[in-house]
Amino acid sequence: MLLAIAATKNWHLKQLDVNNAFLHRDLNEEVYLLPPLGIKVKTGQVCKLVKSLYGLKQARRQCFTILLVYVDDIILAGKSISDIEQVTRHLDKVFKVKDLGDLKFFLGLEIARSNKGIHVSQRKYALNIIYEVGLLAAKPCATPMKKDTKNMFLKGISIKDVTAYQRLIGRLLYLTNTMPDISYCVQFLSQFLQAPTSEHHNAEHRVLRYIKGTPGQGLFFSDNSDLQLKGFCDSDWASCPQTRRSTTGFCVFEGSSLISWKSKK
Repeated sequence: MLLAIAATKNWHLKQLDVNNAFLHRDLNEEVYLLPPLGIKVKTGQVCKLVKSLYGLKQARRQCFTILLVYVDDIILAGKSISDIEQVTRHLDKVFKVKDLGDLKFFLGLEIARSNKGIHVSQRKYALNIIYEVGLLAAKPCATPMKKDTKNMFLKGISIKDVTAYQRLIGRLLYLTNTMPDISYCVQFLSQFLQAPTSEHHNAEHRVLRYIKGTPGQGLFFSDNSDLQLKGFCDSDWASCPQTRRSTTGFCVFEGSSLISWKSKK
């Protein structure tokens, strides 16, 4: 959502990294920290981070700077580059941060910006998965899954390395952050994590062969989009032959930019 709004509003996007965010050795002694200035803490009270997105408003100039934090990775977004630089200097005094310049690579997401908008993909991440599985030379597929999935629910030949199947499903789940077209397939195959068969294994590899055809495919946030939210949903009828449960899916757009989606039984 932040990238979609930044594209529409033509905001600057900068990336920071906190130096020495993690301790590298075990502590043998107790350590006590003073609470940040401005926070009143009662005896025995513990402070907890309640959100990862912060807004800093400059009322005199009607500017707004967004601070998005994930562990030691930070994105700064806003209209005023001087305000972003001011926030960066302040953070550097307190935490010692590294200015990585314009946002290009964040948590495995590749961000490319042009005069038409922002494109987000996971091309490198996708190719690494295909390489590790050994399917770089495989023929791409036009669709991620076969239309008929009845064989998936039949008893088949169990695969020996169940953890490999589970690990690959986990990696594909992260890939759905920029590839909503495989969300249904990954959700469907994740139902068989406990006892996958050769059919599930082949279906898993078919998803990778589909991704191989367009590994750089991702999300595009147009700078010509509006800020109106639109939602769509659909559901089938008792598609699971074992439980007779339905599968539902939804997607949410901000203008023409897809910002949220899900597929679930």
